[in-house]
Amino acid sequence: MNAPSPETSDHALRGPSFGARIRNWFLTGIIITGPLAVTAYIVWWFVDTVDGSVKKLVPVDYWPDAHLPFRLPGLGVIIAFLGLTLLGFLAANLAGRTLIKIGETILDRMPVVRGIYKSVKQIFETLFSQSGTSFRKVGLVEFPAKGMWSLVFISSPAQGRVAEAIPSKAEHISVFLPCTPNPTTGFYFFLPVDEVIEIAMTPDDAAKLIMSAGLIQPDGQAALAAMALDAARKRAAVENKSVTTAAG
Repeated sequence: MNAPSPETSDHALRGPSFGARIRNWFLTGIIITGPLAVTAYIVWWFVDTVDGSVKKLVPVDYWPDAHLPFRLPGLGVIIAFLGLTLLGFLAANLAGRTLIKIGETILDRMPVVRGIYKSVKQIFETLFSQSGTSFRKVGLVEFPAKGMWSLVFISSPAQGRVAEAIPSKAEHISVFLPCTPNPTTGFYFFLPVDEVIEIAMTPDDAAKLIMSAGLIQPDGQAALAAMALDAARKRAAVENKSVTTAAG
């Protein structure tokens, strides 16, 4: 065994150089302040956008900014929150539901506006419904090739004309496969239910995993690998059962 050289031993005793320490401190500062700066920027952008939109609806004399020597941010967010809450309260009553029904009846008679309103309303009801299950479950599908698994958000079963047009008589379900690093784009398609493996992962954790391209592992790499292995075993069991049934 070769003995360490005096230069190596001396370097080990002295530790990292001053330049290396500066670099480590700089990177540590970025890691600490980066998330805080991005979060603060997003929050400020949201508050500023809402304030600017609400200010157009409220007379200038009623804004505290007109009577104070400084700007008071966040009042637009509070007014918007109170207004939406009050609107929801009124909509829960008989009079509110009647007014909403009258308004929807008027919109239903407008050819172009009717289609846009119904589509947007259905999307909002699906996303913000307390009892809905669309996009609240995460699954694995074998895509883009055999042996490759991709995360998907499970939506709703095939219904109506779509279910009637699918040649296979097996039950199908729709899934959304988001792209990396922008999960707002992706592929929406229908698959047989037995080809979608539901996993114990929240949509938030799945979104983090997709947006970071695997850098952020909410459940750890070992847990995710175990999920994929379990999904592969379930898929193999389903295929073996189908082959046995067909042979019998």
